[in-house]
Amino acid sequence: MAKPKKPTEPSTEDTKSNKTGLIVGGAVLAAVVVAGIVLFDDRGGAPDPNAPKMDPEMAALMEAGPLEDIVLGDANAPIVIVEYASMTCPHCANFYTEVFPQVKEKYIDTGKARFIFREFPLDGLAVAASMLVRCSGNDRFYPMLDGLFETQETWAVPGEDGKAKLLMIAKQAGFSQEAFDKCLADKDLFDKIVAVRKKAHEEYGVDATPSFFVNGKRLKGIGIDKFEAAIEGTGKPDTPPSG
Repeated sequence: MAKPKKPTEPSTEDTKSNKTGLIVGGAVLAAVVVAGIVLFDDRGGAPDPNAPKMDPEMAALMEAGPLEDIVLGDANAPIVIVEYASMTCPHCANFYTEVFPQVKEKYIDTGKARFIFREFPLDGLAVAASMLVRCSGNDRFYPMLDGLFETQETWAVPGEDGKAKLLMIAKQAGFSQEAFDKCLADKDLFDKIVAVRKKAHEEYGVDATPSFFVNGKRLKGIGIDKFEAAIEGTGKPDTPPSG
């Protein structure tokens, strides 16, 4: 299955003005799958004041969840980076195109860290995109993820137009119309993705995307300097200069 490519035709939608807000409220998601079409009610709002804000225990963060964790890098690497992200979140896409390559080169490719992506969809189209990533198979999980983030502005638009554009990207990645429809009609997969999001919010206090934990510690910020500080213990802004 090939990595999806950005369509050549220009988009006629102003995608940025229609992005779903990043902050997720404490309301329960209302979601159904009808004839293979994902419908999703994201109520938005301020972060839930009752959600836990303490860093989770590492054992709790790493316990088996509703979906299998797909590990990128050495499965025995001492540093574990866990990300919660939404496929339609522009900040998540920016992380993948601007920051993640640096994190991967410096820490994942060198065997210092392993990376785990977990779904935290903010809207129905994000759920559909997450389902397609899962349906692409474990060996294509990260290439498909990368491709969708790289082409996000071409398909992350509201309404049925977004679904049609997502189908175009999926076909470029090797999906047929039949495989596309079958994937999005998988109610069990849908439920598990929603459950991953619910668990992250209720148990780990995740209320925005992207959110990161480095060896169980919540990362504040998404720049490469933040990862360096968390992993190497250097460059902390609150550390006074020596001398």
